Parts: sequence; structure tokens; C-alpha cells
Amino acid sequence: MKKLLTAAALVLAAGSASAQSNIVKVNVLSPLVHTGSFFYERQLTVASSLELGGLFTSWTVLDTKITGFALTPEYRFYLSANKPALQGFYVGPFLRYQNLTLKNDYEAYDENGNATTQTNEAALNTFGGGVVVGHQWVFKQRFALDAFLGPSYNGGTVKEKDPNGGGSFDTAGFSGFGLRTGIAFGVAF
Repeated sequence: MKKLLTAAALVLAAGSASAQSNIVKVNVLSPLVHTGSFFYERQLTVASSLELGGLFTSWTVLDTKITGFALTPEYRFYLSANKPALQGFYVGPFLRYQNLTLKNDYEAYDENGNATTQTNEAALNTFGGGVVVGHQWVFKQRFALDAFLGPSYNGGTVKEKDPNGGGSFDTAGFSGFGLRTGIAFGVAF
């Protein structure tokens, strides 16, 4: 997946005629939740752009190990009349797809009362969207700072691999209403 995102960014960058119509960014808040979050933004018109975000995670919450990825396409409308797209205030409706694997261990007992540790595994797939408002600054025509915040909604399903397993997964943090926020630093080219 990482190679695919890198290849897509290079192909889009190769077709660019202007110097600062692309930005590659990283969300500096992502490590707080054991996640890597990266973005590629391409200017479409003088007042709009398209951004593709990729998120990779691997962390443990209570007894549950969570691993997986998310993809977030976003269309941005820049509202600053005196600045070109990729700079100034913007509104960005977005979609998000998450594909996560959840694992936890539990104690199972046989007919003799002997305990064994079993692993329950499930796949969580969600789809949703929302809208962010933000501001992006480009310094020295090379470095970008992007701050954004907005509501989101995700809905999805959890499918356990062993329907007789002892785990029940709390997916409240991944489904329902939430908040999408970030501060991203990047390079314009």
C-alpha cells in the first residue's frame, strides 16, 4: 500500500507544470495515537485541490491489539480571494475507509476445568465521511503548515473469525460520530 501511494504521488507530480502545485505532508499529532498519517495534496484550480490521506496504525488499547489502515480522499475549496489554492482558509468534505484487524486474548476452559489462552480476531471495516475547516500556510514557497478540524461519521461492521470466540470488541472509537483533527507539516513542489 505504501508503494502504491508513493507511485501515485510521483505520477501526479511528474505531470505538474507549475512549481508549487503539490504538497506532501505528515500529521504530527498522529504519533499520539500510535499512527502514521500522510497526505498528498494537488492543486486542481485556483480555488480548489484534491488531497489523498493514508493512515497506518498498530497499537494496543486495554487488551485489544489494533492494526490496519485508512484512506481519506478530500476535496478542498479554498476561500481566500487574494491567495491561490494550497494557501489560506479552506473547507474540505472528505470520505474515509478504514480496514482494521482487532485481536485479543481470553481464557478458555476445557471440560476438566483447565485454562488455556485463546486469541480472538476480528476484521473491522468502516466507511464514512465528514467535513473539515482549516488553514494552510506555505512558507518560502517550499514548506507547508496545515491545521484542520471537523466532524466526521463512520459506520461499519465487525466480523469475528471465530464466531464462538470469547472476545467482544468495543468499536465505539471507530464507528459513529467523531472528530477529525490534525496539524500537518510538509513540503511544496
